[in-house]
Amino acid sequence: MEFWNVVTSIIPSAIAYTVPLLMGALGGLYSERSGVTNLCIEGLMLFGVFSSAATIVKLQSIPGFSFTLAIVIGIIVAMVASMLLSVLHAFAAINLKANQVISGTAINMLSTAVTLFLAQTITGSGNITIVRGVIRQNVPVLSKIPIIGELFFKSTYWTTWICLLLWGLSWFLLYKTSFGLRLRACGEHPSAVASAGVNVHKMRYIGVLASGLLSGIGGACILVTYAGEYNAGSGINGLGFLAIAALIFGQWKPLGILGSTFFFGLCMTIANMGKVFPIFQSIPTGYLGMFPYVATLIALIFSSRKSAAPLASGEPF
Repeated sequence: MEFWNVVTSIIPSAIAYTVPLLMGALGGLYSERSGVTNLCIEGLMLFGVFSSAATIVKLQSIPGFSFTLAIVIGIIVAMVASMLLSVLHAFAAINLKANQVISGTAINMLSTAVTLFLAQTITGSGNITIVRGVIRQNVPVLSKIPIIGELFFKSTYWTTWICLLLWGLSWFLLYKTSFGLRLRACGEHPSAVASAGVNVHKMRYIGVLASGLLSGIGGACILVTYAGEYNAGSGINGLGFLAIAALIFGQWKPLGILGSTFFFGLCMTIANMGKVFPIFQSIPTGYLGMFPYVATLIALIFSSRKSAAPLASGEPF
C-alpha cells in the first residue's frame, strides 16, 4: 500500500514535469527535421517563462481581471515572444549560413542576459512571481477509472491536455500530410526537394519558428504549473538541454519523444520530491539532484549507437 501511495503521488507530478520537456523536444523536432540544428531550446523556453511571467503579473495586478484569462494571455505572449526570438536563429542559420551550434549558443546567452536585465528593470530583484497559476483538477469520468484514472486523470492541469493535443496534431502533421513530408525531406535531402520545386528556405523557416512557438508554450507551462515564478538566478535549470537530450533519446520521432520526456520527467520528480517519500530518504539530497542528469547521460550513451538524426541537419543550404 505504501508503494502504491508513492506511485500515485509521483506520476501526476511526473506528468507536470514532462509537459514542458515534451513541448521543447517537439519544437526541436520541427527544427531538426527541417534541417536546422537547434541548440537554443533552453533560451527559447527561458524567454517563454519570462514573457509569460511579466505579462501575467501585469494583468493580475488589474483589479477584477480574471486569473484564468491572464494565464491564457500570458501563454499566448510566451508563444509569440519565443517565436520572434527564434527568427534570429533562423536568419543566422538559413540566410547567413552561419554555424548553427554557435548561433544556438549565442541565442541561449542572449536570452539569459535580456531576461535578467528586463526582470531587474521591472522588479528590481530579478524575480517575477505570479499571484496564482493553473489549478489542478480531476478529469470528469476518466478520473474514476480504476488504477489508470488515479494515475493519469486525477489532479491534472488543463495545460497538460492542450500540450498533448499539440503533440497529437504534430504527429499527424509530420507523418500524414504533404507538408510534413516536405518538411522531413528538407532535413534529409534538401537538394532533391529543391529540384522538385519546394522552397527549402521557407520550409526551414517554418520549422525553426515552430520550435520557437512550442518552446514558448513549454516555458509558460513551467511558470503556470509547478514553478510559479521567473527566477533570474536559476533560470529553468537546464530543462531546455534535457529537452534536446529527450529529442535524441527519442530518435527524432514524436512517439519516442513522448516516452523519453516522460522518463526524464519521472527522473526530475524523484530528484525534486524524493525526500518526501520514506523510500528515498536514505539517499543524500545531492545525489537525488544529480539523478536526472546522470540518467540523461546514460540514456544518451545507449541511444547514440543507433542515432536516427536527419541526414542534412546542421548542413547549410
